[in-house]
Amino acid sequence: MNPSFTIGIEEEYQTVDPVTRDLRSHIHAEIIEKGKLLLQERVKAEMHASVVEVGTAVCSNIKEAKQELKKLRLDMTKLARENGLRLASAATHPFADWRVQEITPDERYKNIVEDMQLVARANLIFGLHVHIGVEDRETAIHLMNHARYFVPHILAISTNSPFWLGMDTGLKSYRCKVFDKFPRTNIPDYFPSWGEYDNFIKLLIKTGCIDNAKKIWWDIRPHPFFNTLEFRVCDIPMRVEETIALAALIQATIAKLYKLYAANQGFRLYRRALIMENKWRAARDLVNEYLDFVDDVVDELDSREEIDYIRQILVMGSGADRQLRVFKETGDLKKVVDFIIEETEVGLTEAATSSASRKLG
Repeated sequence: MNPSFTIGIEEEYQTVDPVTRDLRSHIHAEIIEKGKLLLQERVKAEMHASVVEVGTAVCSNIKEAKQELKKLRLDMTKLARENGLRLASAATHPFADWRVQEITPDERYKNIVEDMQLVARANLIFGLHVHIGVEDRETAIHLMNHARYFVPHILAISTNSPFWLGMDTGLKSYRCKVFDKFPRTNIPDYFPSWGEYDNFIKLLIKTGCIDNAKKIWWDIRPHPFFNTLEFRVCDIPMRVEETIALAALIQATIAKLYKLYAANQGFRLYRRALIMENKWRAARDLVNEYLDFVDDVVDELDSREEIDYIRQILVMGSGADRQLRVFKETGDLKKVVDFIIEETEVGLTEAATSSASRKLG
């Protein structure tokens, strides 16, 4: 059975006080409960009370995912404003202090904090997760083995977290280094078969390391409950078009790797240690070569327009590049927050226009 290559996208946003520009805990009843009334189960709280997550339904193609994600972002932006907050899409806040952030009152998050203590409390980061439908589990594990090579490239395009606790970290994605403190993160090992992967999960459960496979937090993983490969490496980008471009590239990557796999050609397998080195370097100069690699599946997926936006990111810079530019020009991290908020809303009026035209139609 060929994979469906369906797409699901999850984005995590910051809720920001428009006066102080600091993170502010959203009022659960106002943002989350109202959001659920508006968007059903497509909005949820996260561990820190200044984080809100949205997720699309299962989308059959990138056009459908784009339309849905734009509407989700627009609706959450409006909801935040109605409750005296602003929505900001960046993978770390430029100067917020994790030590004063409230934890969402939920049993699951309470257990995580009890288990990991300050490591969990300090995990004030915001990511983008992309699911691609690969229904056969044996196929999924082989595609994951090969797709690991591209994880550093995908991260490099998405970088959007240069600041931490008011400091320029010198890294484009400091979010990665914060999340590295969690166990079972980063690049996964190579697994020869689904059976071996399954045995590995069972061993972790049997030895009391985890209670279920959701506590595998690798940069790419087979989702434990959905028949998808989930890419978790990305910083949340500022613009919705950047998210869509990354999702389209990830989908094309899996489609291209499957094309090779089905023809018994495969893609070169690298040791985890070498991929980790590349992740640290995350060289963006390889992106054009990467785009050439997936080019022959792009038209089949009808995603050329969306993937072409990757080239625009290379010209204008990733979110991290643009944040650093604003800070260099102004020397003011509050101005950086204002810029992030503006960028978060770029392109969302199109969602309102297309939504209104559908209603009129």
